Amino acid sequence: MDMSLKGTLETILVVDDDEAVLGIVVKILKNAGFRVLVAASGHAAIKLADETPERIHLLLSDVDMPGMSGPGLGEVLKIARPEMHVMLMSGQQDGNLLVLNYGWAFIQKPFVPTKLVQMVTEVLHSENRSQLGGEGFDSRKDTPANREAEAKRRAGQTYGKGND
Repeated sequence: MDMSLKGTLETILVVDDDEAVLGIVVKILKNAGFRVLVAASGHAAIKLADETPERIHLLLSDVDMPGMSGPGLGEVLKIARPEMHVMLMSGQQDGNLLVLNYGWAFIQKPFVPTKLVQMVTEVLHSENRSQLGGEGFDSRKDTPANREAEAKRRAGQTYGKGND
């Protein structure tokens, strides 16, 4: 029986180049009641996000993928969807350092299904503290008022082009 119609129906975009890991994560999240979009690469995820008019509440991506890393994917998608939460997963020991750089959530692989669902739920229902990261990152600027001002500035850049 498909369990994807129960629960919150929040949408999660799951990205991993390992087909076995991708299948397991998707099954866990669908069984927990989430709507799940699936991509096997960063480029496929961007295309899928561009084709999805509905809100994507969370990007759950592997850190190390060929072509485009999880952090790189997060940076690209956060430009178009600043309200989207980002959670990274990795089997590498230093993957959790990305939390310091971006303010994104992180889970170490391998993980227990209940821990994954618990973390995803916590991330979805907490204040979105994630930032684009990179050179523009400054934790001192990470306040609700500054995030709102930045979102308005970006929206003005997006919709204001050609109106100058």
